[in-house]
Amino acid sequence: MTVEIPISEMSFPTRMVVGPGALARLPNEMEKLGTKRALIVADKGIKAAGIVERVERVIAEGGLAGAVYLGVSKNPIERDVLEGVETFRRVEADVVIGLGGGAPMDVAKTIALKATHELPLIEYDDLIGGDRKIHGNMPPVIAIPTTAGTGSEVGRASVICLGDDGHKVVIFSPHMLPNVALCDAELTVGLPAHVTAATGMDALTHALEAYVSNGNHPFADMMALGALTRIGRYLVRAVRDGSDIKARHEMMLASSMAAISFQKGLGACHALAHPLSAVADLHHGLANAIMLPHVIEYNLDAAPEAYAIAAQALGDNVSGTLALRARGCFNMVWSILEAIGSPRRLAPLGVKKKMIPTMVEQAVVDAAAAGNPKKLTPEAAKALYERAM
Repeated sequence: MTVEIPISEMSFPTRMVVGPGALARLPNEMEKLGTKRALIVADKGIKAAGIVERVERVIAEGGLAGAVYLGVSKNPIERDVLEGVETFRRVEADVVIGLGGGAPMDVAKTIALKATHELPLIEYDDLIGGDRKIHGNMPPVIAIPTTAGTGSEVGRASVICLGDDGHKVVIFSPHMLPNVALCDAELTVGLPAHVTAATGMDALTHALEAYVSNGNHPFADMMALGALTRIGRYLVRAVRDGSDIKARHEMMLASSMAAISFQKGLGACHALAHPLSAVADLHHGLANAIMLPHVIEYNLDAAPEAYAIAAQALGDNVSGTLALRARGCFNMVWSILEAIGSPRRLAPLGVKKKMIPTMVEQAVVDAAAAGNPKKLTPEAAKALYERAM
């Protein structure tokens, strides 16, 4: 019997310094990269939390210099990047530090890109083959996450809202990988419980969507299951006790593992969540958290075995038919949402029914939709948004 095995391309490249106290290694990492003056890209919330000052102090104690750019929106827009490039050049920085959650890290990576790439950002949209226009002549990037969710510190992409409608564009290239990620769980201590919950659900969604996606990447599958196992054990702990450094550390590992796994692909949940951020300005992790149970139900009959295995990774012990074990994934996600107090409806968060047609148009062409185990049709997208309202 002849068996056809498809050829796949796989990678696992980011260098990481992981553990409580890893921030102290920053000057050494800057020197390894041959850099002396950093542009720290953060947002006003990170500044208010005192984390920017901590990073500045570590840099100064290492005999190096740093300037700060805080012009990062909750859902980053083109202006954030262009103003950041102007600041990078004005202060004569030679390295970009992305400090914060996904937004600052995405903006930092895109500042590094735009510092040496002259085309308008829309030309680098992955959907139109923009990755072929991205070269490796870019200033180095150091990623320092302060949340455990987006995994942008190990990602090859940035998500930026462009155009008059503010639709989210994925700018993707291996050249956009940070040169090093400093993953220090101490920087997540003190995060509000609702932020810990939303970012943790973002990581859960990354891992689950990657695992059930229709791509082929066994290494990514193992990363996804490892992330789901950690999230099932530690997300609720991290939300209930923000000073639990063990839970914080495990969630930071889970976040990076989940982000590594989604190089295999994502799915309908992200395709639906991206327009919720672009059109309704909803936090990305929260948008994922609300849409995920509905997407699981939509997909169950298309990938029952994968959902059954994912349920076990999250901690489900249900036995029985495959359908029952697959349904356990929905039940586990729902119970986690209840335990962390996450909102589960869109309308109370300001999402209007009149927004749905625009969001449907964006969702069905979103790059993440291609990985979903079941085709995301306009009718299905509309129904999923309406169920979540």
